[in-house]
Amino acid sequence: MYSINNMITPFASHFMLTATVHNRQECKGVSSRWSPLRLFLCVNQTAWASSSECPPLGLESLKVKDTQLRASSYKRRGLGPHRGRLNIQSGIEDGDIYDGAWCAHERDTKQWLEVDALRLTRFTGVILQGRNSIWSWDVVYTYKVQFSNDSQLWTACMNGTQEAVFQGNRDAETPVLAVFNTSTVARYIRINPQTWYQNGTQGNICLRAEVLGCTLPDPNMAYPWQTQVTRDTLDFRHHNYNEMRKLMKAVNEACPNITRVYSIGKSYNGLQLLVMEISDNPGTHELGEPEFRYVAGMHGNEVLGRELLLNLMQFMCREYKLGNQRVVRLVEDTRIHLLPSMNPDGYEMAFKKGSELSGWTLGRYSYEGIDMNHNFADLNSVMWNAFELETNRSKLINHYFPIPEQYNSKDAFVASETRAVISWMQKIPFVLGANLHGGELVVTYPFDMTRDWAPQEHTPTPDESFFRWLAVAYASTNQVMSNPDRRPCHNKDFIRYNNIINGAAWHNVPGSMNDFSYLHTNCFEVTVELSCDKFPHASELPIEWENNRESLLVYVEQVHRGIKGVVRDKDTEAGICNAIIQVEDIDHHIRSAASGDYWRLLNPGEYRVTASAAGYLPSSRTCQVMYDYFPTVCDFHLVKEPRLRLKETKLEKGGQLTRELRLRRLRKLKVAGRRAKTM
Repeated sequence: MYSINNMITPFASHFMLTATVHNRQECKGVSSRWSPLRLFLCVNQTAWASSSECPPLGLESLKVKDTQLRASSYKRRGLGPHRGRLNIQSGIEDGDIYDGAWCAHERDTKQWLEVDALRLTRFTGVILQGRNSIWSWDVVYTYKVQFSNDSQLWTACMNGTQEAVFQGNRDAETPVLAVFNTSTVARYIRINPQTWYQNGTQGNICLRAEVLGCTLPDPNMAYPWQTQVTRDTLDFRHHNYNEMRKLMKAVNEACPNITRVYSIGKSYNGLQLLVMEISDNPGTHELGEPEFRYVAGMHGNEVLGRELLLNLMQFMCREYKLGNQRVVRLVEDTRIHLLPSMNPDGYEMAFKKGSELSGWTLGRYSYEGIDMNHNFADLNSVMWNAFELETNRSKLINHYFPIPEQYNSKDAFVASETRAVISWMQKIPFVLGANLHGGELVVTYPFDMTRDWAPQEHTPTPDESFFRWLAVAYASTNQVMSNPDRRPCHNKDFIRYNNIINGAAWHNVPGSMNDFSYLHTNCFEVTVELSCDKFPHASELPIEWENNRESLLVYVEQVHRGIKGVVRDKDTEAGICNAIIQVEDIDHHIRSAASGDYWRLLNPGEYRVTASAAGYLPSSRTCQVMYDYFPTVCDFHLVKEPRLRLKETKLEKGGQLTRELRLRRLRKLKVAGRRAKTM
């Protein structure tokens, strides 16, 4: 078995290899007697020749570890080489340990940032950014690149007979790609700044980077990262709008009995907001069957959620047909709705730039420039204002807060996509949901808005304990989040919070979908930040699916936790719509659906539950929630109030009652007539 050094020594020990095999005939009849050089250049040479691009090594996605990054110098720990990663975000406080770039301590042309690829790699290019900071403005204008096999002797990247000089950045955020004229095989690469922004003596050499490279195949399979990352044969690539439609149509055609594709509206540019429904009776709400939703792509450049939902619908279709009992049970017991792209206009903008060049914000907003994560009606303020004005808490509502009139006006700055999702929420009695984002690794739960508009402050709902359960259900089963040795993504160490946090304790988000869903509907919802990298390269999608597959399934299963039942009229057995379900000691009620069925998510325990409805006497009972997959059934039969029962009894007699009244009236008239005659 060859070690890396053994693979290099048959050539000149520090000779850089250009990965060009001009004659493909040279690679026919691969022989074990060939030199390592010829073997490495020829194995998979056809694949190399057919593609001019190589994937990122993974500085942004953290696939490249901190130990693989070195620098000539750095100003302080928070600006060390481990911070020189594409799109890394700084903390609010300048000078903390989570700053927004690698910055050299010295200011001269001898400074460098080094990346160790750990194995021979065909380097093809570099992507550069400036420093992310609200206090400083630092960019590198030009730079050189060098390569090495041992990190001791270096060979410059050449442009003909001269050392190549590459163009860097003119602003701090736009990623700039430089492609090498000739790809070079080596283990190490250095980025060597030559000119940079200088404001008197304040200009610093600061940069964030990504390196593009194809690792050479190992004929001895000596490296663990060459093993298969997933056994699922799904369509692992980024899908633009048309490709997404085709994939959803293909899944529907493959599983027509359990899927349905429908639209809930259109984007500003007229793209359909398509939903995949997965159920054993598509298109119909079944009595007692809970409704679940996943929403992805609210921010168009946070694309992993979109691809995971496309993977999930393929996976569930295939596994249902194969008889996977877990999937069969989910399909038969749950009506699942998957909206892979809430902001298709924003996605198309980011998609055209590509995974590494779209930057941190391109495509985040709607076409009109609206951040949909802040675009739902602010019902938190409505609720808290009511609390302050009303001294009698028994008169306060704690659920189904109405949408303010000004929000529904035509002049309100509300995205058409947001209005479409709100209408969808109002039509379907969703019980549980999650919206999928990117750029971090954490699960957040309501409230997302602080009560006093502080930048961050823990602001719990009455269902704090269950929301924490939901967040843990996803985070603890996610392969990356549950790794205690993982590195924080940007400027917050969520590992010490077990990768879950109250949304408002992270940062204040007025008008979030989570808060709106909780206060305006029955649906409990969390936000899942899926990845440090908002737009992972297509080559990362199989491992991201493997990281999230179990979490996606486990979270759907939580819709069956708690109690459920039907509220009926005791006399007629008809379901009662909008009956209020109240759990003692939890100041948040829910309502029954159109058919009288309801679902109340609760942790295991014993609860006193009351059902009430207009015109009926309230009814209470004790319901025990167990740890089982299925919820506890707690049905209610309500009796009409006595005065209403008497009134309805009279009305039910109909014509007979009317006839009796007429006869009585006639008798009275006859008696009155006789008395008149005798007088």
